[in-house]
Amino acid sequence: MIREAAPPIDAVALGRYLEDHVEGFHGLDGLVKFQAGQSNPTYRIDAASGTYVLRTKPPGTLLKSAHQVDREFRVMQALAGTAVPVPKPLHLASEADSPFGRMFYVMEHCDGRIFWDPALPEIADPAERGAIFDAMNAVLATLHDLDVAALGLDDFGRPGNYFERQLTRWSEQYRQSKIDRIDDMETLSDWLSENLPPDDGAVSLVHGDYRLDNIMFERERPAIRAILDWELSTLGHPLADLAYQCMQWRLPNLGAFKGLGNVDRAALGIPSEEDYVRRYCERRGLEAVDHWPFYLAFSFFRLAAILQGVYKRSLDGNASNPEKAAIFGRNVPVLAGLAVELIRTGT
Repeated sequence: MIREAAPPIDAVALGRYLEDHVEGFHGLDGLVKFQAGQSNPTYRIDAASGTYVLRTKPPGTLLKSAHQVDREFRVMQALAGTAVPVPKPLHLASEADSPFGRMFYVMEHCDGRIFWDPALPEIADPAERGAIFDAMNAVLATLHDLDVAALGLDDFGRPGNYFERQLTRWSEQYRQSKIDRIDDMETLSDWLSENLPPDDGAVSLVHGDYRLDNIMFERERPAIRAILDWELSTLGHPLADLAYQCMQWRLPNLGAFKGLGNVDRAALGIPSEEDYVRRYCERRGLEAVDHWPFYLAFSFFRLAAILQGVYKRSLDGNASNPEKAAIFGRNVPVLAGLAVELIRTGT
């Protein structure tokens, strides 16, 4: 049973390769592409020896520094056995060794719950909703308190002002994937450049895409089973992760967006943005966060640049999910507009 878009993966060749390189693997009999996700195509592998997950670079010409599945593999190897739960990485294949010509890795398949809507409509108890958000908060604080040198990741990012480097990176990637001029994106880019906060020297391992649907929870309780999708992880400023997650409090729960902006959070048992940030700071022994509007505005800009790249790949014919990519691309101006409103009001 093989269901996937072109270019196809030769299951026979893949099965032979995995039997030679993944301990205990044998008898591949199913390869199914997950429809979720826009960046690195992800597959469930069914075999006589169990169930596995494969993530690979997409086909076609790729933006520089994007789709680095080897970085995902490395960071999960480093985190295995820490208090930050991740799937067990099993094997990384280079382009030269890959039976289908693209770098990929294989990891364990984790069983659990993934929630796609932060309003958590499938959860009946407000207390459980609150516990789910608190678990996310606790693991994020734990991640940012890890000793990167002890993990062997002290070379996992470049030194210097993280936000300055990131703004340069995502501005360039946005320019490379821009189709039409979006005035709010230009306004936002200029404002961010002019309002960079001073570098306070804070450095931690950051996930880069920390949000509810990249987290798997245990089946029977609101505890985290695994943090997924480490493609954008690096050494950076911990408040980048916090602000990126807190965007969900400002995004609408409408159309392509699954946010909390128009949701009665108190009635649902979901903490306010202010309370979520306060609890994170308590866990890490921090004072109140300065420059919070900048961190939020940067998060909107970065996400808009990412989605613009996804949209460009859909036009080029190599997006993982072309229909969704086109929808996300049309919402880049929405993200930019929300950010411009934020910087104009300061709240």
